[in-house]
Order: sequence, then structure tokens, then C-alpha cells
Amino acid sequence: LIQAWPYFGTIMEKTFKEVLEPKIRAKSVHLKTCTFTKIHFGEKCPRINGIKAYTKEIDRRQVTLDLQICYIGDCEIHMDISKFNLGVKGVQLYGTLRVILEPLLTDAPFVGAVTLFFMQKPHLEINWAGMSNLLDVPGINVMSDSLIQDFIAARLVLPNRITVPLKKNMNIAHLRFPVPQGVIRVHLLEAENLVQKDNFLGAIRGKSDPYALLRVGTAQYRSKTVSRDLNPIWNETFEFVVHEVPGQDLEVDLYDEDPDKDDFMGSLLIGLVDVMNDRTVDEWFPLSKTTSGHLHLKLEWLSLVNDQEKLHEDKKGLSTAILIVYLDSAFNLPKNHFEYSNGECGTKKMKNNKYLKKMEREPSSFVLLTVGNKTQKSKTCNFSKDPTWGQAFTFFVHSAHSQSLHIEIKDKERDSALGTSVVCLSHLLKDPNMTLDQRFQLDHSSSDSFIKMKLVLRALKVEEPDPQRVKAGVNASKPGPVHATEKAGNQQKFSSPPQVSKVPPMSKDSAALESLPKKDSGEELDAKDSSGAPVPCEIVSSLDEAEGKQNPEHGPPSALPSGAVAMPTLPVLQEMRVAPSVTSLGSLPSSCFELSSSNLDIHNGTEMPLGEIQLTVRYASIRQSLVVLVNGCRNLVPSSNRGVDPYVRIYLLPDRRWTSRKKTSVKKKTLNPQYDEKFEFFESLENVKKRTLDIAVKNNRPFISQERKELGKVRIDLSQEDLIKGFAQW
Repeated sequence: LIQAWPYFGTIMEKTFKEVLEPKIRAKSVHLKTCTFTKIHFGEKCPRINGIKAYTKEIDRRQVTLDLQICYIGDCEIHMDISKFNLGVKGVQLYGTLRVILEPLLTDAPFVGAVTLFFMQKPHLEINWAGMSNLLDVPGINVMSDSLIQDFIAARLVLPNRITVPLKKNMNIAHLRFPVPQGVIRVHLLEAENLVQKDNFLGAIRGKSDPYALLRVGTAQYRSKTVSRDLNPIWNETFEFVVHEVPGQDLEVDLYDEDPDKDDFMGSLLIGLVDVMNDRTVDEWFPLSKTTSGHLHLKLEWLSLVNDQEKLHEDKKGLSTAILIVYLDSAFNLPKNHFEYSNGECGTKKMKNNKYLKKMEREPSSFVLLTVGNKTQKSKTCNFSKDPTWGQAFTFFVHSAHSQSLHIEIKDKERDSALGTSVVCLSHLLKDPNMTLDQRFQLDHSSSDSFIKMKLVLRALKVEEPDPQRVKAGVNASKPGPVHATEKAGNQQKFSSPPQVSKVPPMSKDSAALESLPKKDSGEELDAKDSSGAPVPCEIVSSLDEAEGKQNPEHGPPSALPSGAVAMPTLPVLQEMRVAPSVTSLGSLPSSCFELSSSNLDIHNGTEMPLGEIQLTVRYASIRQSLVVLVNGCRNLVPSSNRGVDPYVRIYLLPDRRWTSRKKTSVKKKTLNPQYDEKFEFFESLENVKKRTLDIAVKNNRPFISQERKELGKVRIDLSQEDLIKGFAQW
């Protein structure tokens, strides 16, 4: 990039002068004098901080790369418009650019086309020059930045893509507008322990008025505001179209609504690939970038299927289908709506000479598309009676049998309709593929005016969770507050537990999870007050199972009475043993990480080795990440006579969030699994030095199984290690 940057600058200077300048001049009478007086792209070129290549989750006929782009440029561009001088002196841009090379071919150039887009809106800052008095007004400066950001988003952020064909006669329509991967339905339920933000005269703290902003790509929704409540209940549902998985995330930001400026109360980022794999996730998530607060979300993944039986109307008013409109082009649009309206009315107005000139111009048209109460607008094609838009739009459909798509083509100059069309979605149901690809005759237009579109209808299907799959959400330790769960029928009541044992706090999130009752603390836990005792979530399952084994007459754990989640006997909860650090391992008789038998069913209450795990750990300075290679395990202790299917899960404590948890693949029926899988935690070295690796080997059992889940765990204190040199060890 550094070598090529001056040449790129020269090409761009030429483009600005020869292509952009004439285009700007043609836009409006006031811009006719526009001239670029200085174009210099500077010495500093963009930097690519990291590249990620996807291999597992994608089609074999494509290469998918994510590029972390950082541009802190010293470019200078100045232009004169009549008497004003306007310019840019420096730009900052950060974002993740996805590059897809597809389809891969067996002959040169080996790649059919390149597709580029940003996953989320890139962060952009522009340093304006010239017209200083106007653009330095804070509001206008921010406004101009956000306008340009929106302009970039409208062209470069999903679902918009730039596709460049590399091979001649390559049909790129399906690459520019692929069918979305699915729909995520987000139930925003409630939050608790939010931070107080309202203060009066800087002293008295009142209760906040929280609301949530939810985002996937460019789509954003806002919840209602719950006034004066730090434990708000929303019970609202939002639906988002998901175009790229892995890659797209659900972003949730909480704000306190204020008359002047809304205060930030915390945020949440959830990778949608895990939700797609788990199908349904119902979790309490800890909020980040704040001191306290948890958010309860239920997330459902909906697949797009070509199945008319799934189109029955949803009684709760939720969507049952999605309509994808590929808006291609129009033909023979009238120059103005007088061409087809009352001729008499037209001649009267045409006497005005100025108006006549305007009438003879070709129309500058855009399209309004409406389904139900949602309207979307296309870009504007200037001065053409055969405009080509080439855009895709998606709409949620509640009833495919009764709803329609309304099309209206308008002229930007005169805001008059050049033609309309109505397509009943029931027409799509007559086609076995629920697709229409044709020209549609325009009403209220010339007799030979058409619009060319492709319409695709797909039903939304709630996928059933796979009982064999290790759930990332429900079975993993809860990222939210640790609740002892009282089960009464299907209703789950939560009671926040008091902290029993004193544990050095690592962070707010993990302090609750670390609060295991110590064996030597002398606190006997009675069954009576067990509902309030802190039961760490990973243990709840093994306790239920232990109880189920001891009292067969109770039936399965889910049918236990509300007091039955009590801890059966104290030895089951041994003191959590932290693994010795690697430097002190040399003094041990065998240099290995013995998997400690904490929180398992323990024979005679004594600690016994449960096998070994081989790990390679180092810090990659260039990538600014901690690399953990899970090589394999040996001599694991089986938890049942039907064999075990082990996998390894990793946390970098104190972060126990579901979203930052790493997990290997599952190896079937073996006590000596070989993984050789690599994981990365992107943190600075000084941060990593303060953290602890928490590694657990688990059994991938069926969801309703009685077997023990955890086969053993180990902890490594990273503050004691030379991470740059790294270590590899059993």
C-alpha cells in the first residue's frame, strides 16, 4: 500500500478533475462554477491492522476475508463554488471491510468477481477547511460528518455492496443481491440494576428513564422509554434481516432520556453466528462499558424457506414472511405527467417559456416502494427516461394472501408521479418458487411505460434447537447475574442470591460467579435457606443431576419441587482449586495441568486427578492478541458407561460473557481427544497479564440427559508467565 499510494493519488486526482467535477456542475445551476483548486492525497496511506479468512462457515466456491482498515490521512482537497472556498484537510476512517472473491473458477483470472462492503457503519471524522466561520459551528460540523457518514453507509454498508466483475460476461446480479441468510427476532424483555444517571443540581440522584437502541447493520429501532425505573420492563419485539453470518452483530445501547442530552447507560454486542447455531437464546446479558446492569433478551433465529404452508397468519402480529424486491430499471417514462394527463391543463401551463424548457428535460426519477406501513425510497437517476437503479429492498410481511406491494415513480424536480403499479403478493403464491421476474406495466403513465423488477417471497421458519448441540447460551455459565432457579411448572422465578463467601473481587461480573461456598468457611448450608444460596450456574446442572441420582423417586430434575435445587451434600461442592501457575509446575512431581475435581461428584470427598490437558499459550505482539492452542487431552475420567464426547471451553477471566467464550469442536466417544485448535483473545499485553485462563473440559451430552457435564477444569494465572516467549505443556 505504501508503495502504491502515490500512484493511487494520481489516479484519484485525475478522476476528481475529469469525472467528479463535470458531475457536480451538472447537478444544479448554483454549482456550475465548481472547480477543484487543490487535490492532494497526502503521504499517509491506509493501514490494514489485521486480516481474518473464513474457511469453515462458507461456500467452497468463495474466499471470504475481513480487513480491519485504519486510515488517518493527511489528504487535502479544496474546491471553489462561486465566491466560496470549501475544503477537507485530513480524514480519519476505521472499520471492518469484508472482501468476497467468488465464484472461484478453474481458468484465469480464477476469480469471477470481487464484492466489497462494510459490516457496520465505519467510524469517520473529517477535518474541514475553508468556509471556516460556517463549518466551525459545532452543530453544523457534526451534521456534515453524519451526512457524509450516511452517504457512505447508503452505498457501502450492508445490505449495500460494491461488486466488480473480473471475468467478461459474468452475471453479477446474484452476487450483488444475494438472498439474506435469515431473520433475527429480538424480544427486548427487561433490565435490572441499571446505573442511576439523573442528577439534580449535581447532587440528588433520581431514577433514570431508560430506553434501548437496537441495531443490525444499517437497520435501527428504538424501544419505548420507561420513566423513572432502574429495573425497566419493555416486553417489545423487533425483527432484523441478517445478510452476512458470520460477521453481523446485534448491537444494543441503553440510554437515559433527558430533555437536553441522553446519558449512555451501557451496551451489548452479540455475534449472530452463535444465535444462528443455537436457534433460540434466552439469557440475562451483563452490560459492558458501565459499572452495573443486566439485560434480559430472548433471541430467535428464523430461516428463510420456500414453503407456502409456513405462511399462515401469525396471531401475535409478528411477521410470517419476507419480501425481497430487486428493483432493476424502467422504460419509456414520460418526460412529465402532462404527457398523459389532461392535455388542456398542460397547454395552459406550457405558455410560460421558462417552464417549457424545464418540461423538455428527461425526468430525474426515484421510486417509492410500500408494503403495509413501511415505505422505502430508491436512489435518484438523473435525466433519463430509461433509468436503471439496481437496488434491493426487503420488507416484512404479515399476511402474504392479503398484502400488496405499491410502487410509485416520482420526478425529483417537480415531485410529480410518473407512474404507479400495485402487485398483490398472492400472485407470488401461484409460482412454485414464490418468485416473479418480469416487466410490470405502469398505471397513470404512458401506454408503453414499464418497470422491471424481481420479487422473491420467503416464509419465516422458527428452527427447532438441535438437542445434540452444545448450547452457547443456556448451558454455558450465565453471563448475567447468577440466579438460583426455582422451577414451578414452566414459570421460572429468579431470586438474586446473597454472597456467602468472601472472594477477592475480580470484576463485578465474575464476583458473583466466583462466590463458591468454601469448605473450610464452616458455613453449613441448610436445605431451608438453599433457595437463596449462591449456586453458580455451571454447578446447577450437576447438582440437579446429583439430586436426581440420589432420589430416583423424585423423577427428572425439572420436576423437582421448588426446594429441591438445594445442595444435597456438602462434599459435592469442594473448594474451587486454582491450578498452579506454569512456573511453579516444575516443582511438582509430574509437570502437568491436572484437571481439578471441583464441583463434580467426588468419590469419598477427596481430590483425584481427572486427566491432563495439553496447551500452548503465547502472546502475539504484532496481532496484539493472546493465542491459546488446545492440543489435546489424555486419561479423562468417563462420566457414564455410554462413553463421553469431550470438548474444551475457555474464558479469559474475569470476562465470563457468553459472547467472549471460546469453544473447541466435539470429539466423539474418546477419553484421549486430539483438537489442535487455536483461539485468540484480542487484548493488550498489560491487560492479559492481569487475567486468568479458565479452561474446562466438558461432555457434550443430550440436553435432557442425567449425565455429568463437566469432566474437569484448570486455571492458569497469566501474571506469572513469560507470554512473549510462550509455553507448551501438559
